[in-house]
Amino acid sequence: MSHATKPAGLSRSVQHPRRASVPALIILAYAVAVCLFFLAVLGYAAGFFAGLGVPKDIDQGPRSAVPVAVAIDLLLLLLFAVQHTVMARPWFKRRWTRIVPEPAERASFVLAASLVLALLFWQWRPVGGTVWHLPGPGAAALWAVYAVGWAMAVSSTFLVSHCDLFGLRQAWAHARRARYRPPAFTERGLYGRIRHPLMAGFVVIFWSAPVMTAGHLLFAATATGYILAGIAFEEHDLIQGLGGTYAAYRVGVPALIPRPWLRRPPAGVLAKQGNDRKQAR
Repeated sequence: MSHATKPAGLSRSVQHPRRASVPALIILAYAVAVCLFFLAVLGYAAGFFAGLGVPKDIDQGPRSAVPVAVAIDLLLLLLFAVQHTVMARPWFKRRWTRIVPEPAERASFVLAASLVLALLFWQWRPVGGTVWHLPGPGAAALWAVYAVGWAMAVSSTFLVSHCDLFGLRQAWAHARRARYRPPAFTERGLYGRIRHPLMAGFVVIFWSAPVMTAGHLLFAATATGYILAGIAFEEHDLIQGLGGTYAAYRVGVPALIPRPWLRRPPAGVLAKQGNDRKQAR
């Protein structure tokens, strides 16, 4: 899930990091190593869903009876959902940073997510049966959509802060003895059309399969359901942190599917409306 960078109001512990006993350079090296590991896992994910360039993809691996394979796959997806949802919650972060230095909190989240994803790719059980198989131009069109999905997902991370998403910015600020400030709320680029372009990109990735097997469909449907549930959790936190600013943004901008036939105010107007509402209370 996205749960990448929360606004300043969501977590005081993130705004005011306490002094950690772990040397700053070690935290920075840790964050860099985690980032590289995550990029490797993400690269494997691209091949895993497409069935290209990886030793084991979503339709390969040990064969099990269908009920057993489905149970194992759902358990792996549930493990990712629990890790991603619980570790992203502000209450968990407050408790977690009593153990982990706060500048390393985000990197630790990324490491946990990467390990769970790597486990999922390793232990995933294929489920036989073909739901659809598009040859020729249809397959080429879906591969193009698949590439667009990855472009959406990756580009959306740069619109807020790519380095913040991976925990590099937090560790770098700590190494420089600078105060960390979360990225400001933005309506730039894709965020002006949909509220969750990162998640929208992944939904496109999951469903853009020229050959959709039963196992791939299981993954796509379950992951999409989790994304919809995760958005509800994330937006609850965002509304608590940003108040009227995010409430107004939520009214004017759809979550995942753009509405090109609707004209929305220029960037910044919705945020101003939210601030006006907040001040009027």
